[in-house]
Amino acid sequence: MIGLLGIGFAIAVTYFAVTWAISVRIKNYGLLDVAFSYGVAILAPTYAWLAPGLPLRKWAVAAVGVAWSLRLGTYILVRVVGHHPAEDARYQTLRQRWPGAGRFLVFFELQAMLVVVFSLPFVFASYNAAPELRLVEIAGLALAAIALLGEALADLQMQAFKRDPSSRGKVCQVGLWRYSRHPNYFFESLVWWGFFLVALGSPWGWITIACPLLMLYFLFKVTGIPLTEEYAVKSKGDAYREYQRTTSAFVPWFRKA
Repeated sequence: MIGLLGIGFAIAVTYFAVTWAISVRIKNYGLLDVAFSYGVAILAPTYAWLAPGLPLRKWAVAAVGVAWSLRLGTYILVRVVGHHPAEDARYQTLRQRWPGAGRFLVFFELQAMLVVVFSLPFVFASYNAAPELRLVEIAGLALAAIALLGEALADLQMQAFKRDPSSRGKVCQVGLWRYSRHPNYFFESLVWWGFFLVALGSPWGWITIACPLLMLYFLFKVTGIPLTEEYAVKSKGDAYREYQRTTSAFVPWFRKA
């Protein structure tokens, strides 16, 4: 297993170095978000191909992982390309803090390490040679697949809202967004709880609880909800403050009066 993780690490380091070089060339570090999302689509099938586990198990979890990875990565890629040459505000801020490209290379490679951490559920599932899927694994695959559909639906609803000219300057409160300010983030977290449940069917798979917990930390404390809401309040003002007052931040729930 350590050898397989070493292969995954080497692939990730190379992949993110190439992404960094392209980002420097086109002057847009937003590609980092794309690379991070696509990382699982590279590593999950690699593990499934090389590891000796039960084919049904390792390819089933790899398939869900690849589906999640390609959908999210492509969604972000379309957004980055659509805004190019304008760069995401987060990276504009980092450019001011980190002049020059060298520090960004380190930042990119730190993301490579994170991708390897998030690939752990696929390593454990690919090495598990148990002859049958356990109930917890089936539940995990189902949860991840359903959450993937929920996240895709939330993104589609937001895209449709933004395309409507009458929505300019308004807060999206349609579909899932009526019951949660961040339904996409909610379902994103559920995807990783699903992958954790799959890994829980393998020896030492409990270690992968780091994945959903890290995802929750990023969503609540780093680049997820805090930055998204900061920009939303700046652009929407009191309308978004009222949305914050009446609508659950994360878990879809009934609105306050």
